[in-house]
Amino acid sequence: MAEQPTNPSSDAPTVGIQTTADGVIAQVAGMASALWSSKQRNKILMLAAALIGIVGATAYAQVQLNAWNKPFYNSLADKNLSGFVQQLGVFAVLAGILLALNVAQTRLNQISKVILRQGLVDNLMTEWLRPLRAFRLSHAGEIGANPDQRIQEDAKHLTELTTDLGIGLLQSTLLLLSFVGVLWVLSSHMVLSLAGREFTLPGYMVWCALIYAGTASFFSSRVGRPLIVLNAEHYAREAEFRFALVRINENIDGIALYGGEADEKGRLDRVFDTVLDVSRQMVGAATRLTWVTAGYGWFTIAAPILVAAPAYFKSDMSFGELMTIVGAFNQVQQALRWYVDNFSSIADWRATLLRVASFRRTILTMDKVGEDEERIQFHEGNDQSIRVDDLRIATHTGCIVLSEPHAQLNPGEHILITSENGEEKASLFRAMGRLWPWGTGRITYPARESLMFLPVRAYVPPGTLRAAVMYPHSSDAYEASAVSKALVDVGLEHLEDSLDVVKRWDRKLNDDEKQRLAFARVILQKPRWLIANDAFDVLDPESRKRIREAFAAKLANIGVINVGHDTNEPGIFARKLYLTTQLKGPTFSYNQNDRLRASGQPESSHEALSAEETGRPKPDLAAIKSRSL
Repeated sequence: MAEQPTNPSSDAPTVGIQTTADGVIAQVAGMASALWSSKQRNKILMLAAALIGIVGATAYAQVQLNAWNKPFYNSLADKNLSGFVQQLGVFAVLAGILLALNVAQTRLNQISKVILRQGLVDNLMTEWLRPLRAFRLSHAGEIGANPDQRIQEDAKHLTELTTDLGIGLLQSTLLLLSFVGVLWVLSSHMVLSLAGREFTLPGYMVWCALIYAGTASFFSSRVGRPLIVLNAEHYAREAEFRFALVRINENIDGIALYGGEADEKGRLDRVFDTVLDVSRQMVGAATRLTWVTAGYGWFTIAAPILVAAPAYFKSDMSFGELMTIVGAFNQVQQALRWYVDNFSSIADWRATLLRVASFRRTILTMDKVGEDEERIQFHEGNDQSIRVDDLRIATHTGCIVLSEPHAQLNPGEHILITSENGEEKASLFRAMGRLWPWGTGRITYPARESLMFLPVRAYVPPGTLRAAVMYPHSSDAYEASAVSKALVDVGLEHLEDSLDVVKRWDRKLNDDEKQRLAFARVILQKPRWLIANDAFDVLDPESRKRIREAFAAKLANIGVINVGHDTNEPGIFARKLYLTTQLKGPTFSYNQNDRLRASGQPESSHEALSAEETGRPKPDLAAIKSRSL
């Protein structure tokens, strides 16, 4: 790890892991791997086999229906009533079979969407919530800004598009294989005339269909290609707009108190303008593509008759044979034009695939972030003390060190570790929680289950208040009387009657009540050590007095390390340590190659969008997103 002086005045970089687009094959392989490793693998395989069988049976029935054209139209041309009625009966049987197959295919289609989404989302959530990955991803720049949309909306859209396009491609492929042979045989009897000479061109109608569809596909690809990039950009801008709306809703109290509604409306307008700008570009691209696809569709009505007309008028071909050839031509066209008709959906699918695949790939790289850099050694000791030796925490601005190179923190001791710099305190808290392992030195702990961490913002999970007090343990881990007593000890006795009520308690409780709820967990669960980050500083004076009394009595045996402000308040902390930043020492920051690098300089501005450009606040490296207890 490099030993470089850094510029202490430089702003903290917005972490910018930039994801380059893999090839489509690699992206599809990644999604296939996710589904293969999911619990839904056997269901997916059975559904795939069933769909192949249903689509194959449908293609065979359509071949029989096309063959029915010849006797049916000949009976009409010959005005043969009995033959006409007989062919209506044949049609009724074929139509009934096709109807049943279509219903079965629709049902399997919808089931496949549900199963595919279940498998993909389960894999994404499993990989995302592996230890430390979500925390590191939250600092990974734009790719980690909206995991909620990638897992919920993008994964849903991707599985639905994949199912529809996959079944459509399978159906078109089987139809093409079935009707190319039929059309080739029918073309063998077509006599053409050129310059007064008659001849037979093997597979004449097949070649006409291939040239016609190939031309349309070429122009569709050229005209519609911008939609791939525009769709990806559209999803990114929509995610930013959604994030901006959620941010305002979560902070509406402060906004209203400041009278900042007009300012927030201006921010939303700027973000929404980027959505509208991309939407307008998509309208133009879709309009140009429609000229090609719609024109191709309309001309297809007359195309088979036009190419077959020279042979029809020059030979003894019956009207029924002509309609059979036209029907086979249309089936081949329908199969070949699948790409033309679905180019817009394919562009959408590729854009969504890129978002989900790049998100999953980035998640998988989180375990390797900074793997070549020096790391702090974490060791579980045999006694109940905590020892910090030669700790040097590497950050982008410098190397953070403790005032005592060898600090022995004894059980039951209450220690305040303070600094004038908020990032220094946050970095130490992250390092002690093993969220930020980069640097040098050694921290020796007692067993992990004997530690409890309390971030500056107390975490209140969804569900009942009882479950929130016992978090992360199950709601029946402690006696009801113990839970009630813990609430009384922190001054939350007015919430006893609401212990089993499900609410958004993170919104219902104010900051002081949420912090007292977190201390109620400490009283209830009685860890050996409490490691807090400014946890005492957000309490009001009366609440602080209650907590001080609790730590002086029933929590006297609990060791406390508070990384916070120096308030000079007696009665809680008997020992004080200090943090400082050395400009010479191990430093690093995330870079766009998904690794950590030795550098104290901020990332260049082009590597990450600013808050004004994205409508999002920059990731706050001082905000602890640890497993809050």
